[in-house]
Amino acid sequence: MKQAVEFEESAEVDDVPVSAGLKVLRPSRYGTIQGLDEEELADPDELERMVWQQEFGPILALTQRGDKYGFRLNLDEQGRVDFGAFATVDFERTRRYSFDKLRYKADRLKEELRFTLAVFAVVNHRIASKAKYKVLKYLKMGYLELEDIMHPEVRELGRLYLRAIWLRREIDRLKKASFARKMKRLKPTLEAWGLWDR
Repeated sequence: MKQAVEFEESAEVDDVPVSAGLKVLRPSRYGTIQGLDEEELADPDELERMVWQQEFGPILALTQRGDKYGFRLNLDEQGRVDFGAFATVDFERTRRYSFDKLRYKADRLKEELRFTLAVFAVVNHRIASKAKYKVLKYLKMGYLELEDIMHPEVRELGRLYLRAIWLRREIDRLKKASFARKMKRLKPTLEAWGLWDR
């Protein structure tokens, strides 16, 4: 024989003792900030950094041009310049960097070449015909002129192709001229050391 056990439902639940390990969770009346713990006080500099990161994050993520020294300044966590040994005037004096106009011009032309090749790829993708490669070949050989091409996209593709060829040749010419100028400056030093064989 089974006994039926009946529970009385009480209107008051507060009579049940609460365990000491439980904690009542209440929403924060000040709101939350993504990336920060609830208990951690928000530093005003941290809040400002987060706002700048949110506003200018896509711009800061863009690639940068290379600098002339081959290294970048050290930045601390607030984004301020950390003045260490490599940021001093003495280091700049010992580096003896001389500005090379030819190398500078070659670097600028490299950037233009990279942009030209990107636009070339976009225009090339828009033209479905395989005949475009024959047109480019004839342009390079000199059998065709840009004015002879009637299709505007193929004409633009040909213009970008010729521009890219010219830019590559000009970059190579500038690099060779820069190297020859450096070797001319180094010739007396290399001859004094017995390393000049020419």
